[in-house]
Amino acid sequence: MTASTARADEFVRGDCRSVVMPSAVLKYDTPEHARWYKRFWTGDCDHLALCLPGAPNWNEVVGKLLVKGGPKEQLALLPKACRLGQLIGLEWSRDKKVKHITTGDLKVFNTMLEASGDALRGVDQVDSKARALTATR
Repeated sequence: MTASTARADEFVRGDCRSVVMPSAVLKYDTPEHARWYKRFWTGDCDHLALCLPGAPNWNEVVGKLLVKGGPKEQLALLPKACRLGQLIGLEWSRDKKVKHITTGDLKVFNTMLEASGDALRGVDQVDSKARALTATR
């Protein structure tokens, strides 16, 4: 299966599917890790304990970034935002004892993206911070 293979049960937004690995082929630590990863993208808790459904979720974040970036930046912005979602989401959704990106970090990332006057620059800044956090793994 390739990154561009569309699956009927894929929950990552359609325009991201050609640039991220399909969710079904990713390596998860546990079944709950996979469910939290889905929550990250969709906002759907799927009966997860202590989960708050809804926004923010990465599918919506990507949409807001594309609007903020405008038509001129969409070609460069979309793949960066999608890959960033996979990077952050896979780490954040891990068990709290092993993950290096926390819900607090997600809030910081969201603030950084909203505060940046330039969507591409904001994504690059968050990408750098997320990679620094995950490098400690």
